[in-house]
Amino acid sequence: MGEQLSPDEKLHLITRNLQEVLGEEKIKQVLAERELKVYWGTATTGKPHVAYFVPMSKIADFLKAGCEVTILFADLHAFLDNMKAPWELLELRVQYYEQVIKAMLESIGVPLDKLKFIKGTDFQLSREYTLDVYRLSSMVTEHDAKKAGAEVVKQVDHPLLSGLGLLYPGLQALDEEYLKVDAQFGGVDQRKIFTLAEKYLPSLGYAKRSHLMNPMVPGLTGAKMSSSEEESKIDLLDRKEDVKKKLKKAFCEPGNIENNGVLSFVKHVLFPLIGEFSIKRDPKFGGDKTYTDFDEVEKEFGEELIHPGDLKAGVEVALNKLLDPIRKKFESPELRKLSNTAYPDPSKNKGAGKGNPKVAEEDELVPSRLDIRVGKVISVEKHPDADSLYLEKIDVGEAEPRTVVSGLVAYVSQEALQNRLVVLLCNLKPQKMRGVESQAMLLCASIEGDPRRVEPLDPPEGSSPGERVFVEGYETGKPDDKLNPKKKLWEKLQVDLKVSGQCVAQWQDKHLMTKLGHITCKTLKGGNIS
Repeated sequence: MGEQLSPDEKLHLITRNLQEVLGEEKIKQVLAERELKVYWGTATTGKPHVAYFVPMSKIADFLKAGCEVTILFADLHAFLDNMKAPWELLELRVQYYEQVIKAMLESIGVPLDKLKFIKGTDFQLSREYTLDVYRLSSMVTEHDAKKAGAEVVKQVDHPLLSGLGLLYPGLQALDEEYLKVDAQFGGVDQRKIFTLAEKYLPSLGYAKRSHLMNPMVPGLTGAKMSSSEEESKIDLLDRKEDVKKKLKKAFCEPGNIENNGVLSFVKHVLFPLIGEFSIKRDPKFGGDKTYTDFDEVEKEFGEELIHPGDLKAGVEVALNKLLDPIRKKFESPELRKLSNTAYPDPSKNKGAGKGNPKVAEEDELVPSRLDIRVGKVISVEKHPDADSLYLEKIDVGEAEPRTVVSGLVAYVSQEALQNRLVVLLCNLKPQKMRGVESQAMLLCASIEGDPRRVEPLDPPEGSSPGERVFVEGYETGKPDDKLNPKKKLWEKLQVDLKVSGQCVAQWQDKHLMTKLGHITCKTLKGGNIS
């Protein structure tokens, strides 16, 4: 495809969506004569995550522009960066990176025959390279070396020589010469390493290269997406359930387009690779829509015309389409073994360490573990020992109605509750309230700071006692028989239960539902649920 493009068209593909280009005139000169040679390197430390799709989408651009692209697996760099990759695991991690990155490229339709893969230690241990490291170290000051590596190499109080930044940035500069490229591609966090290379390579008699810099895509917590911060990133082999859970927790404040990792993923991955982005939603909230221009997505999100839940759901669908081929490839016994040996499980949980799935299930924080049901109030009376409490008999589809003690007497009349359909949490441990055992919890919407504003949640019209209430996307999970009060599972899940601006009950922006429709309340928009 590159041969069919003009130099200007190639330059547009090479530089689009980049934050900065150093040496663009040199790139233009090369393109006027031949194809550009460019390399991208990655230190083989933590497992690659979905932010790696950002450089992969640019590698796809480079190839479309006809570039000769080299991918460097920087194993020696990984060891020097405060030994993030132990020496004994270097080879295994290189193998893992090669397999997972090839799977990523295949999932986005990048032909592997157009790429060159090389391992750092294949040339960085040669006599010539080693002599150049010594030559470079005789020129670079401690100040320049430390400054160059400040944003890439982990800084500690008492750094090793490698961690100080002297060796790491120097090696990265020399790689440009030994890989015989015209340009290096990386994140804008490597800018100081790139400028060190531009300053010192000519001092060794080598050409100054151009540098192409991607913006840093925010992680799910709003800061940089990092392999070492589990909550900030989605692993390429995460299950669909894990993707859903991490996206639900992702920072995505309504109307906020700054440091929004979900929105940035749409911009820097989905549009360059797919050219469009789709969301699905109820017709009363605008209906389904497919966008062909990111600016329109950003504008509508900024104006709160796109709900964060709808944005996340759209990204979830698109992301899983990219991850499915990678997951499938790593289902093979050989690649599973490679993954497990390259990244041994650090968990100290003995049960989980011995492969006990029950332990993992018991620790998983998902709303399907709550036994929430529709109930119908059969009778309501005052608590014999407390005027502030009601004593209710509620049908939840069992042989005997459950006794529920609740504190709605000051706000809702007994007559208003009689024969009413309500929503109950049924697997809390029964507890005595003023001498009467309460066998379930009546779920209500409330407004913080105003104790009189409380409303029972309403199931859809036509619901029957005992029908299960579930969170959208968690329909198939099995509730615990009884919630362990020591684990405080209800308390942890309850903090994300809210009422939307349309009076729909939600957990982390996903609707609470029965098979007949949404759980709602009458008037308390934005209220809490407890």
